[in-house]
Amino acid sequence: MISGGGTGIGLAAARMFAADGDQVLLVGRRREVLERAGVPGALTFAADLADPEAVRSVAGFVGREFGAVDVLIHSAGGNGLLEPPVGGDDPLDAVARHWTVNFRLNLLTAVLLTEALKHRLAEPGGRVLFLSSIAAYRGSGQVAYAAAKAGLHPYAHALARELGPHGITVNVVAPGYVEDTAFFGDGMDEERRARLIAETLDKRAGTPGDIASTLHWLASPGAGHITSQIIQVNGGAERGH
Repeated sequence: MISGGGTGIGLAAARMFAADGDQVLLVGRRREVLERAGVPGALTFAADLADPEAVRSVAGFVGREFGAVDVLIHSAGGNGLLEPPVGGDDPLDAVARHWTVNFRLNLLTAVLLTEALKHRLAEPGGRVLFLSSIAAYRGSGQVAYAAAKAGLHPYAHALARELGPHGITVNVVAPGYVEDTAFFGDGMDEERRARLIAETLDKRAGTPGDIASTLHWLASPGAGHITSQIIQVNGGAERGH
């Protein structure tokens, strides 16, 4: 099951799992995006994952169609570019709106969906995988987005302790700069792009496939003793921690 599975990293992961013969469920807010994703054999369910009632509907669908979830990947998120602009011209209102939107998109969606489905995770062998960001370490770019992504880290650690005795692993993948996604809207300033690539040790941007491959491996039996970890996939742009 992949939230935000209609575009970018989520879509790349969905295609990879489907190619491996897995039944894939794509979940996201925009039904038309999910339906044109073109993942072979995938089912789709449109829902706003920041809405508890909508999340209950997703959980009910999963229970009826599958019973259990082997792998839960949280790829839904973003920096609020698709949200309606804040009304008025009060700067404090704009700050409150910006931070609320980022926490709702990147943290609340993941927490609500996990809490609704954690009793349906396969035991043993279940996997929960969160998508964080290099920004969670640096606080760069949009600080509200970075803070929301960083909030996933302690939640993942706590969840790993809770679910570990049931044979379920919980990990976080933190990508660096990844091209070919909708994250940057209409595009990125070429100077900034060059700077981000120059920070890497392999001198290239990441791709959705890079992140999808990491998720696919973490979901495999070979990664069964890896849990409560934050795996950075950024070409060496950020190291350690």
